[in-house]
Amino acid sequence: MGRDVSESCIDSLLTEMVSTYCNRFYANKPELAARRIEAIGYQVGHQLSERYTMERPRFSDHLEAIKFICKDFWFELFKKQIDNLKTNHRGTFVLQDNRFRWLTRMSIDQSPENGTSEELSIMADNKTMQSMHLYFPCGIIRGALSNLGIPCAVSADISNLPACSFVIRIKA
Repeated sequence: MGRDVSESCIDSLLTEMVSTYCNRFYANKPELAARRIEAIGYQVGHQLSERYTMERPRFSDHLEAIKFICKDFWFELFKKQIDNLKTNHRGTFVLQDNRFRWLTRMSIDQSPENGTSEELSIMADNKTMQSMHLYFPCGIIRGALSNLGIPCAVSADISNLPACSFVIRIKA
């Protein structure tokens, strides 16, 4: 009994949430906006993980839980699995999504490197907004893993849109 939500609704919700927290609630405090957006993602991830693991036995180790995130959990959220998983076997995992759905509609600015100061300022603002959109999925991943009994820190890298890498560091 799956409940699907239109992809455009989720895109709009994420865009409005980021815009509201960055431009209205915490206009002068981007770090607080980022923290709040990540906290909302954490709650969503925690609840989704609870729903998707309800009829599963507990995972025996970190790698098994991360594989669940990469395959089943990601498929439930984005209708595809993570494209690549890397680990150093010491508590750090890198999840690579080569076409992260929530970034596919973002514009990629191909301006020359020697642009005017105004163009560079706009590019910096675009990069900031793009990174703000990643706090929510980072929170989702952290919340899901927390629900599975794995405390961690999650960060994201978007050096090549729409590809995105999520770095998970398990806390000892």
